[in-house]
Amino acid sequence: MRIILLLISVALFAFAPPEKNKTYNIVDFGAAGNGVKLSTENIQAAIDKASQDGGGQVIVPAGKFVTGTLILKSGVDLHLLANAFLLGSTNPYDYPYTKSILEKTKDENNYIRGLIVAAGQNNISITGKGTIDGRGRTVALTLDSLFYAGVLDSSHYNLRRKRPEARPNVLRILDCNNIKITGVTIKNATDWVQDYIRCKNLIIDSIRVESDAYWNNDGIDVVDCSNVRITNSYVNSADDGICLKSENKGYFNDSIYIDNCTVRSSASAVKFGTASVGGFKNVIVKNIRVFDTFRSAIAIESVDGGVLENVLVDGINAVNTGNAIFIRLGHRNRDENVGTLKNVFIRNIKVEVPFGRPDDKYDLQGPDLPFFHNIFPSSIVGIPGHPVQKVTIENVEISYPGRGNDGLAILPLYRLKDVPEVEVGYPEFSMFGELPAWGFYVRHAEGLTLKNIKVVARDKDYRPAYVFDDVKGLTLTNCAVKEDDNGKQFILNNVSGEKLDADKDLVQIIAPK
Repeated sequence: MRIILLLISVALFAFAPPEKNKTYNIVDFGAAGNGVKLSTENIQAAIDKASQDGGGQVIVPAGKFVTGTLILKSGVDLHLLANAFLLGSTNPYDYPYTKSILEKTKDENNYIRGLIVAAGQNNISITGKGTIDGRGRTVALTLDSLFYAGVLDSSHYNLRRKRPEARPNVLRILDCNNIKITGVTIKNATDWVQDYIRCKNLIIDSIRVESDAYWNNDGIDVVDCSNVRITNSYVNSADDGICLKSENKGYFNDSIYIDNCTVRSSASAVKFGTASVGGFKNVIVKNIRVFDTFRSAIAIESVDGGVLENVLVDGINAVNTGNAIFIRLGHRNRDENVGTLKNVFIRNIKVEVPFGRPDDKYDLQGPDLPFFHNIFPSSIVGIPGHPVQKVTIENVEISYPGRGNDGLAILPLYRLKDVPEVEVGYPEFSMFGELPAWGFYVRHAEGLTLKNIKVVARDKDYRPAYVFDDVKGLTLTNCAVKEDDNGKQFILNNVSGEKLDADKDLVQIIAPK
């Protein structure tokens, strides 16, 4: 009942900033659409004038307008007409945040990094059929060269990954109310494509994200926001596709509704975390299509002490995707309390996992792992004394390639205790190394229900389909395994309160709890 009421309340949320009657064409303020002239001051002048007049629509007409950082202000709708292009300057000094770093003249915290930024504003929007192109690879490579020239300090350079960190987003919106982003194409970021932090009443609808330009190109990042709708959009990103993060104590992502989106990612398609300080409450994810994605179709993580509860995932169809479902409660914040992960309902999921790399045709691919391994199963994993609680998964079909090779890597059932806990590790479905199951691996869980689940191994795999380790209150209903193997497929170790309707010949109890 709680989930149903949540679905109704969040789905009915709708906000639209006021219509703008006054228009301000950036060309009238001196902006040039020739793809050469830097028009930052001209476009900013139009934005400032519209806001000073009490609100209005700033028109970007057809043409190619080059700009550095623009500050969006209250009451302004930045409207890009068809064939209008806002092109990010390729000069890092045209972004105040990076300029302050490069010149070491000002406190970088006084700046918001991005091509289009806003802080503490109300009733702002970016609309239309035009394109915002950050030209991110060029900007990033310029910053990289400045590091090796001794201009960019090493504190703003990731020496391990060999890439600069002082990179502007395309959109970065902080502490704003009533934001609407619709219709536009956003592409080619140097870093996260768009980042919304501690905002209220955010609508993202019918946008297209194309950003395989450089590392860390998260498609949409929502950080500690409330009343958010992300709908009818397409995201192709060189990192997580649609990502909810929580970076601030006392703040949550609360009342989030994501529906009818298509995602391709070199990381995970839809992800909660990694940052999970405050937490996530009352989130609905519906009708998501995923393709060519390196990591998980859905990843739900609480590892920094936050609360994660009341989540409904209903309808994911993923093809050529490296992992189906990853749920993780961890403890990276070693000196503080462990978070919680509970009341998660996942249903109507269909995933096809390939044998090879799902993103091998893209410029930016997910990073290879430094160890040999077989195909990873879906995972639901807590930590000792802190189980994942009250998770229900139903109406799911996952097709795996099989072909598990015990000569390549092996973790036999008598060594279940050797699966590492990695409580402080970065959460990822590959974080435990080789796993003893090919379908589902579950450890440290309480109140887990799997109903109408079908896992298929297209070729034989030497491992069992399911391994449950340290689980209290396990219910399995109509869980089918299709594989060319007559061995045990359901392995129970330290499991209590189980209700199983699986074929007893396929069940092996290693140790009762």
